[in-house]
Amino acid sequence: MPPRVVAMIHVPDVRATVEWYGKIGFVVQSTNECDGVLDWASMTYADSEVMFTDGGQPSAAARREVDLYIHVPDVTALHARLCEAVDVVEGVHDTFYGAREFIIRDNNGFWVVFGQPQAP
Repeated sequence: MPPRVVAMIHVPDVRATVEWYGKIGFVVQSTNECDGVLDWASMTYADSEVMFTDGGQPSAAARREVDLYIHVPDVTALHARLCEAVDVVEGVHDTFYGAREFIIRDNNGFWVVFGQPQAP
């Protein structure tokens, strides 16, 4: 397997995080449970992977330390599908770096950005 980066994010409640990400299209690949507590999970979204582990602290900050940026083929359609079920930070918009994207906030306050490159 070639080298690749996989983010591991510390969250206060891995089970709740897995359930939230499952609702927006992530798929559980592997988990670890100790004494009935889900303390680690690996999830994929298409060919991307993220891991969640326990030990994270709750936060009321407007933005957390990490954002997830996910490239998708149709931002507008995905936004239409998700917008009523999630906390939308910014609706569909064009960026200075040539992407069309929207931003949502997960159950831990982390931003999840879905972006689609625009044709030059």
